[in-house]
Amino acid sequence: MKNKNYYAILMAGGVGSRFWPASTQANPKQFQDILGAGKSLIQATFERLSKIIPQENIYILTNKDYTQLVKEHLPQVKDEQIVPEPALRNTGPSILLGALKIRKKNKDALIVVAPSDHWIDDEVDFCENVEAGFNAVAEDDKLITLGISPNFPNTGYGYIKYNSEESTKLSRVEDFTEKPNFKKAEEFLKSGKYLWNAGIFIWSASFIIDSFKKHLPEMYRLFEKGSEFWNTAEEEEFLRKNYGLADNISIDYGILEKSDKVFVIPVDFKWNDLGTWGSLERELPQDDFKNTVVNSRLLPLDSSGNIISTESGKVVVLDGINDYIIVETAEVLLLLPKDKEQSIKELREKVQERFGNNLA
Repeated sequence: MKNKNYYAILMAGGVGSRFWPASTQANPKQFQDILGAGKSLIQATFERLSKIIPQENIYILTNKDYTQLVKEHLPQVKDEQIVPEPALRNTGPSILLGALKIRKKNKDALIVVAPSDHWIDDEVDFCENVEAGFNAVAEDDKLITLGISPNFPNTGYGYIKYNSEESTKLSRVEDFTEKPNFKKAEEFLKSGKYLWNAGIFIWSASFIIDSFKKHLPEMYRLFEKGSEFWNTAEEEEFLRKNYGLADNISIDYGILEKSDKVFVIPVDFKWNDLGTWGSLERELPQDDFKNTVVNSRLLPLDSSGNIISTESGKVVVLDGINDYIIVETAEVLLLLPKDKEQSIKELREKVQERFGNNLA
């Protein structure tokens, strides 16, 4: 039987602009089957969390514009589990809001915070590590993050420095580094003292709220004014008037980098934040010519190293095309050299300027 004190905050408000044109503001990547697995990323994440957490204890924090999408993809959740944010803010305000709502419901609540658009291979290992985190934060005031053992010098991830010589599963965090350059990432990898920051956090509802009170007191006071409204019909109106006043700050910068109670659990399961089209090459099988194909049927003629994603089942014929990202949606066709992948956000903005926001 699942522990009634276990809760989850499922973060589902992002746009996923680096996965454009498949991911758009109207239909971001968490609501899409990016991997061709037969389910959207948010559905896969919800199923994973449900293995250890009662379904009714999973709260989905999302942009107010995505409320209907959440209902379509997760019809099993109740309306009160969907928390629409009335303004675009970073993870700090979202997590504080979720924690306050959950603590009002259950003062003994233990929370895991998880992005809705990540891919995890070994779900059994994931659940065991979350359980270990819950046990640790139930015993003592700690803020825990899961750290992924790095296998290449990725410059798109944040890194966690920790005491790798500690014999226990739980290690104190010594430092955070946001997206280092390639040389620094190589140094981190060689040192053996760094992990990738997966953005998966575990803590008690009470202690994370106390941490906001200590490290982000203005945000805490702003939200505390709504304490009588949480989980009531008046909550929406309070948030409409006040949520946009909160600082646009991440949980990492606002809390974790300031607290001396931060620990990491090093984990070995395969994880990918699916941040770019290139990340698909590490998770999906390739054909004999190293082409990665999603939802398509490919005939490659003298063509290799491509990433192809189209509307379901479309036949794609390539002749003499190498190392390209090829993405087709109902309204957009993108052909881009893989080495220019970092320009996708800029291209998306140019399309918005010329053809309107509905295409991006």
